[in-house]
Amino acid sequence: MADLLPFTQLYINGEFKASAQDAVFDVRNPYTGQVSGRSASATSQDCRDAIDAAHRALPAWESTDISSRQTILLKAADILQGSWMQKCIEINTAETGATPDLGALSWVTASSTLRTVAAMTGQLKEESFSSATGGQVIIKKRAVGVVLSIVPWNGPLCLAIRAVAAAIFCGNTVVLKASEYSPRSHALVPELFHQAGLPKGVLNFVAMSKEITPSLISDMIGNPKIRLVNFTGSAPVAKALATEAAKHLIPCIFELGGKNPSIVLNDADVEAAAKSITFGAMFNAGQVCISTERVIVQRDVSKALITAVVELCKKLTAGDPTHNSLPALFTQASAENVIRLIQDAVSSGAELLLGDLRKDGSIVQPHLLTNVTREMSIWKEETFGPVAVFMVCDTIDEAIELANNTEYSLTAAVWTQNLTKGKEVTDRLYTGFSNINGCTIHGEPSIEPFGLGGSSGYGRFDIDHFTQKRVCVVHAPGAKYPIIERLSEE
Repeated sequence: MADLLPFTQLYINGEFKASAQDAVFDVRNPYTGQVSGRSASATSQDCRDAIDAAHRALPAWESTDISSRQTILLKAADILQGSWMQKCIEINTAETGATPDLGALSWVTASSTLRTVAAMTGQLKEESFSSATGGQVIIKKRAVGVVLSIVPWNGPLCLAIRAVAAAIFCGNTVVLKASEYSPRSHALVPELFHQAGLPKGVLNFVAMSKEITPSLISDMIGNPKIRLVNFTGSAPVAKALATEAAKHLIPCIFELGGKNPSIVLNDADVEAAAKSITFGAMFNAGQVCISTERVIVQRDVSKALITAVVELCKKLTAGDPTHNSLPALFTQASAENVIRLIQDAVSSGAELLLGDLRKDGSIVQPHLLTNVTREMSIWKEETFGPVAVFMVCDTIDEAIELANNTEYSLTAAVWTQNLTKGKEVTDRLYTGFSNINGCTIHGEPSIEPFGLGGSSGYGRFDIDHFTQKRVCVVHAPGAKYPIIERLSEE
């Protein structure tokens, strides 16, 4: 039976291969607890080989014309859209226990990202203007170099594509490090680009067991050939990565967590807001960085809104992804943390509107709380579970202050039928991405949600962050140099 389990290989210098020491690790489905597959576990030599391959491929790839890079991204999108949807869904569900909805969303988002990035040719054009001395200034956007991309399990295909697409399009080469929870889903990315004809070494892929990840990642960041790190995941891990990167003055792009607020004003469409909040809080059991975690509602509509959200959430159940609306959480430890936060809040005076305060393995049913205070951990910490908390307020100023009362800065939503008022509120929110009359779970194809610092991270997965501006000045003839001129006068 063990031999029938799917096996995920590394991808280094254009070849799929086992670990240098044939090391492997198991991947377990969080719902069943059963081993769903095995993956090669990279050694330090494998990681060096991947970085070396990317470094060797860099000069030729960086000099490749933009249209050729564009062609590869578009071909990858065509392959993905052609016949890969069911494969993406099945692998995602087998590894992470996700419902088919998440696999389908990840699939369509990945394809959209590839096409959107491929359309950004205009952003790579050089600039030219007259020099202050009469010559010509030329500014070119060039590749940063070898990029280390570290990706999470909760949207494995789309987030891995996001981590590499713009980087490759800008002429960088990449070492993609998979999550130990979803290596087979992440391995779809090198398979896709391999089929699309990406030259060997431009994209390399490594996976490794959880136990050895910290030391290997530290070594990789310390490799002088790595010029940029991008990471999507939790703030504690990002802090560790930033510490390592700071030792070598390597820049980082971090897209991290959220404690995303949805503000519902007195003039809001309560029914529409309730549907949006329920989806935003419960989709993928809340395991999305842009999930709706906090609901801040003005008093006049608070009873109607809370009642509507509770009734909608009563219809949702977590468990078997093929028969339930919500999946299990990705680990039992995550489920324990979610229940701990809820129990702490209830013991401190919060009112439990929905939920049983229990977990079944890694399964947690929807939970809703009110009478939450800003001193409670559940107000401050990201739950990453099927949980939403309500805070009732009187004024718009109070709602804005509550929304900004967090160390996160990722996304937000505002519900009002007065668009002018809505825009005024979003202007005062300290979030990188805001939505008026929409869900916190949203991103435009060309502009993903991004943090403004703190525990939501900083930087973006765009052309500007994967390139460096290099300046060349063509000087006008006849320049005079003072100390030389004086020599000729003596």
